[in-house]
Amino acid sequence: MVTTLSVLVLGVGGIGHAVVTSLDTEIGRVDPFKDMKNRPDAGHGLNILLVGTDGRDKITEEQRRTYRLGGEPCHCTDTIMLVHLSEDGRRASVVSVPRDSYAELPEHTDTTTGEHHKPHPVKINAAYAEGGPSLTVRTVERMTGVKISHYLEIDFANFMKTVDAVGGVDICTPQPLKDTYTGLALAPGTHRLNGGQALQYVRSRHLDNAADLGRMRRQQRFVAALISRATSSGVLLNPVRFQKVAATVLGSVRADAGFGMRQMLAVNEAMRGFSPSSSEFTSVPLAPAEIPVPGGGTALTWDPVKSKELFDAVREDKPLAPEPPSDGDEGNPDGGAEGSAGDSTRDAKGGKVVEVRPQDIRVQVYNGTPTDGLGRRVDDALRATGFRTTGAPLGSDGPDVRRTVVMYDPRWDRSAKSLAAALPGSELRPVPQQGPTLKVLAGSDYRAVTPVRAQNATKGAFEAMTGDQAVCP
Repeated sequence: MVTTLSVLVLGVGGIGHAVVTSLDTEIGRVDPFKDMKNRPDAGHGLNILLVGTDGRDKITEEQRRTYRLGGEPCHCTDTIMLVHLSEDGRRASVVSVPRDSYAELPEHTDTTTGEHHKPHPVKINAAYAEGGPSLTVRTVERMTGVKISHYLEIDFANFMKTVDAVGGVDICTPQPLKDTYTGLALAPGTHRLNGGQALQYVRSRHLDNAADLGRMRRQQRFVAALISRATSSGVLLNPVRFQKVAATVLGSVRADAGFGMRQMLAVNEAMRGFSPSSSEFTSVPLAPAEIPVPGGGTALTWDPVKSKELFDAVREDKPLAPEPPSDGDEGNPDGGAEGSAGDSTRDAKGGKVVEVRPQDIRVQVYNGTPTDGLGRRVDDALRATGFRTTGAPLGSDGPDVRRTVVMYDPRWDRSAKSLAAALPGSELRPVPQQGPTLKVLAGSDYRAVTPVRAQNATKGAFEAMTGDQAVCP
């Protein structure tokens, strides 16, 4: 079946079956499954262990200076993700594994020193430094109970090449992101990042108190944005373009001998109906306790009950994210939203906590002032915060407005409160029969959008989010 797909997909572009073999020769090969015994049962679907290493031997001096890639690599895994492709080809589940997770390495021989080691505790990213891909796979399988089908590895330089191959990736942020260590500097709004800028984004961990856990969330958002870019730009539907991107991607990774162009074509075929909502993202649930490890520092521990439930779901090919909420809140009987905003609270993570997720709120922006471009500024800021704006702000036929107004159908009053919380000082004005789309009449008092988040923005046992919740609206 896969051979037939190769001929059909590549043959349409006049490329020919011979290209499959030529592209396969570009892949760097590793044998992560050598001499592995007592492996978990296969389960259902396809499980790919994706690791990003801090290898820097292929970057140029200009890239080293521009993107702050100096320093000595630790020859360890900077990022670990378990990617599960469902058996029916309709869902991709991405589980981030914290690189500082506590792990018990099995007995092995150090690939660098040749020294034989008995089982001992480390942070999980050290598995690669001591035993390369094989020890990494063995450790992940032992900790998760999930059998790895394929192994893919990418370093800094090849990550940048892959992002550039799809034409860059769109990332949005409601607040400034600045990390002096990586050089990341993004103003609020939407940005198309090239390969080097994307590397800064996924490496940054000095942006807030969340450190590596915050970085994992940004990495998940990046993967969702990459899927969105690939599926919306026609890469998966255009055989010629897909071949070019595939050549770049396959030439940028190291993989097991069983993964090549034919497998990539099968994935491409399965993903033809993919959209960002077809993907879901979560991280391994953590326990409060941290454990000291040899060499100094402490390692994160996994919640034993929740993490087992998570990996059981992966093995059994079950969705991790909950069903999406119904659009709007028509059944909500609450009224009384009229007046000024101010019903939301601020949580310990920063930002205002609201009842309804911004991603579930549709907004049309109007410029109620003579100031050119104000509507566009408000629309962009709301989109960057997660609201589903139309992207096409309009002018207002009425008199100039000083105070910003949020107009809403009373049936969507909770959504209105959530939107008004992002526009401090705005007036809430009910408009019966307006429908589910909320309207913002931007006044001269507008200064900025305040980031908001729903307390239960990610529901379900694993706090998973779908890709459409992670990408720019």
